[in-house]
Amino acid sequence: MASHEFTSIRSPRIKGARRLAKRAFRQRERRFLAEGPQAVREALAQPGVVHELYSTAEALQRHADLVHVAEAAGVPVHRVTLEVMTELAQTVTPQGLLAICSFVDVGLADVGEIRLAVVLSHVRDPGNAGTVLRTADAAGADVVVFTDASVDPYNGKCVRASAGSLFHLPVVVGPRVGEVVRHLRDSGAAVLAADGGGDRDLDSVTDSGGLAGPVAWVFGNEAWGLPEETVALTDGAVSVPIYGAAESLNLATAAAVCLYATAREQRRAAATASLG
Repeated sequence: MASHEFTSIRSPRIKGARRLAKRAFRQRERRFLAEGPQAVREALAQPGVVHELYSTAEALQRHADLVHVAEAAGVPVHRVTLEVMTELAQTVTPQGLLAICSFVDVGLADVGEIRLAVVLSHVRDPGNAGTVLRTADAAGADVVVFTDASVDPYNGKCVRASAGSLFHLPVVVGPRVGEVVRHLRDSGAAVLAADGGGDRDLDSVTDSGGLAGPVAWVFGNEAWGLPEETVALTDGAVSVPIYGAAESLNLATAAAVCLYATAREQRRAAATASLG
């Protein structure tokens, strides 16, 4: 159990941790901050990912199980005051636990078989991106790709919104959308652009069997969707039908509808094939 307590934000170690709130430092050191017990638990489940753990005295008691896991893995555990934790954390009310983790992204070529993929193109809001990542994980996606024009998945808000899913499935960071689409198509996936102006809707694509095989969904910017040139790279734009009076769905909700519709159809097709 940690004995020494860091009480000053001027400590070199604390300063080093604080600077990981900035993308430039994260990229240089290939490390990021994972805040809260859920994120810390999932990070510790991946051997070698967590380098240091910071905790308030209260959190050391409340989350003793996680502290024991960290210590058993040889991860240094540092006790800090609430004031220091407030400076380290990026939330208004910190939960008292924060880990310094290695980047976990992989190369596009390193991803194995792809049945369901998610591509984030020009997605700028970290909360939305993290929620889509979490949804992709829940729907059983094989990979989530953050293209070069999208938010950093290691942004603190994105990490928190993913609720640990960042550590569950392959995440690819930085390729251009054209490169991603070519790779996915070469792997045998149909590449569909989720777009409110699509000439097909999700129901018609589902009814025609278009979701039964490998599928990659491309999701665009929260405010202005996908550029025409991006849609042109795909196998077509598909809209989520609106049955009521709402103008549209937000990005995270539309992604959930598309991904679960695809997962359901793929499971149905697999079950039918096994009976045959």
